[in-house]
Amino acid sequence: MPPAKIIDNPIRAADNLILVFERQIMDGTLQDGEPLPTEREIVQTYGVSRTVVREAVLALSNKGLVEARPRFRPVVRKPGYDAAIDAVGSVVARLLTVPGGVRNLFDIRIMMEAALARGAALHANRDHIAALKTALEANEAAIDDSQLFFETDIAFHSVLYDVPNNPVLPAIHKGYTGWLSNHWMQMPRQPDRNRKNARAHRAIFEAILLRDPDAAEAALRTHLDAAWSQVRETFNDL
Repeated sequence: MPPAKIIDNPIRAADNLILVFERQIMDGTLQDGEPLPTEREIVQTYGVSRTVVREAVLALSNKGLVEARPRFRPVVRKPGYDAAIDAVGSVVARLLTVPGGVRNLFDIRIMMEAALARGAALHANRDHIAALKTALEANEAAIDDSQLFFETDIAFHSVLYDVPNNPVLPAIHKGYTGWLSNHWMQMPRQPDRNRKNARAHRAIFEAILLRDPDAAEAALRTHLDAAWSQVRETFNDL
C-alpha cells in the first residue's frame, strides 16, 4: 500500500515533514551522524514535492538537527546544547545591530562570569587550577601576537565555564565568543592592551588560587569593565 501523502498545501506539507523528521531524530529512528534519505526517497515516501523537501531540510538545518552541505546528503545531528545555542545565533546577530545590543550581551557576560569566578574560588579542583594556570601562561606568552592572544584569552575564560561541570555553560561561552568575535577582531592590535588584559587574568587566577571568592569576583568585574572601555574606544555607537 503506497504511503499517504502528508497534505496538499505546500506550506503545511513542509511543516508536517519537519515534524516527521524531528520525531525520528528524537526517538532514535534516525541516528546522530546518519544521512537523511535521499531527496527522491523522501518525495516517493511522503508524496511531497522536491520544493517541500528542500524547505523542510533548511528548517531542520536552522534548528541544528541536520548538517546540510551543498552536493552532500544532509546528516543528522542529534540536538545538544551546542546545537541549541547555534540555533539562536541568527537572532542574536540581529539583536547586536540594535542600539545597546552589544552592551546588553556584555552585561550578561559580566554577571555570568562574576558568578563563575566566585564559584571557581570556592570549588575549582586541582585539574581546574592546572588548566587555568596553563591557559594563563599561554596567554602571557602571546602578548606580542595579538591573534594568538585573542585565542588564548578565550581559552582562559573558557576554563571558568568548565568548573561547574554543567554542559550548558561551555555551549554558552562558545556561542558568546562567536557572536561577538567580529567586534573583537576589529579592535586595534596593541601589545600594551594585551599586557593589561594578561595582568587582569593573573589577578583573577591568583584570587581563585587563594580561595577568595570576593577578590575573584572583584578582579573579574574590574577586568571586564576595562574590557568594555576598550570596546567603546573602538565602537563609539554601541
